Amino acid sequence: MTKVDGAMATITVDGLEALLQAIQARGYRAVGPTMQNQAIVYDDIESIDDLPRGWTDEQDGGCYRLLRRSDDALFGYSVGPQSWKKYLHAPKLRLWTAERHGDDISLASEAQPEDRLAFIGVRACEIRAIEIQDRTLISDLYADPHYKALRERALIVAVNCGKAGGTCFCVSMQAGPRVKRDFDIALTELLDDGEHLFLVETGSDEGRALIAQIPHRAASNRAIEAAEAVIERTASSMGREMRSDDLNQLLMSNLEHPRWDEVATRCLTCANCTLVCPTCFCTSVEDVSDLSGERAERWRRWDSCFTMDFSYIHGGSVRASAKSRYRQWMTHKLATWIDQFGSSGCVGCGRCITWCPVGIDITEEVRAIRGHDASAEEPR
Repeated sequence: MTKVDGAMATITVDGLEALLQAIQARGYRAVGPTMQNQAIVYDDIESIDDLPRGWTDEQDGGCYRLLRRSDDALFGYSVGPQSWKKYLHAPKLRLWTAERHGDDISLASEAQPEDRLAFIGVRACEIRAIEIQDRTLISDLYADPHYKALRERALIVAVNCGKAGGTCFCVSMQAGPRVKRDFDIALTELLDDGEHLFLVETGSDEGRALIAQIPHRAASNRAIEAAEAVIERTASSMGREMRSDDLNQLLMSNLEHPRWDEVATRCLTCANCTLVCPTCFCTSVEDVSDLSGERAERWRRWDSCFTMDFSYIHGGSVRASAKSRYRQWMTHKLATWIDQFGSSGCVGCGRCITWCPVGIDITEEVRAIRGHDASAEEPR
């Protein structure tokens, strides 16, 4: 376990409640895991009573359900259908409004958001996903002003995973389960010997100031060792695995592999995988106007490379087949993303597997292509 500032602390469940209250007292809007519609989703929270105490999730390809735990863990699940992208890179955003006033037209850009968001319970794979979104949306020549405004003011309270989901493979993508950087506060939930504690690490001045406000005590060696054991146990129990060191070469050398045809017979091109993915960033814009023609608006909304219109140009869609659209998504996520941004676009959260209606498994597709790699065959 990496020590921050040479020290660690522990807090109780009451201490976590005090931390939430301190966060809100500093003007943050706290967002965290809640139970809604038989799933764990992110929403506004006021206290620890809003957290999914005593619940966990069971996940597999095309399968998700909640189950009762035998303890009162507050973060005893893996990840649900939503990611923090929902808050930083909104599914739908008005960009500007135009109004006609006689012969004059006024144009007003959408004001930048002023929310100070505090994300509670962010996993290591999700922090990696936010890093990737940062690289895409604010670290290049052109920055998304709405994303930037929210991201710069966001507070991250991370949680080291105590449970690997059935579709998780973050270890394969070097994205978890341990939180290593880019957090303000990191927690590890401990439920041994009848105690319910959280080991606390701080990663910023804001995080240190918050912990200084609440009851805490120096962490014992026993607590640090227990937290280390939690993370090691999670890392050794991943539901999936995928070799990732050669994906760019593997996939780009097999663009005509027969597996693309096979997966196309199962893929519904429903776009679920891109909507639940924490790093997909594709959008489209649409203009709307009222019936009088006096007011018009331009909106940006999430889009997907699985939709027919996404690659439409004059004359038709460039990627008209399910085969070409699935291949575009998977090769971009795992291969050409590396060319563009210097890393894979996948963090191993497993959402695309869990929330695919037909249970298509990206790790299995890679395994099938690797099993008959055309580029590795000797030329005749």
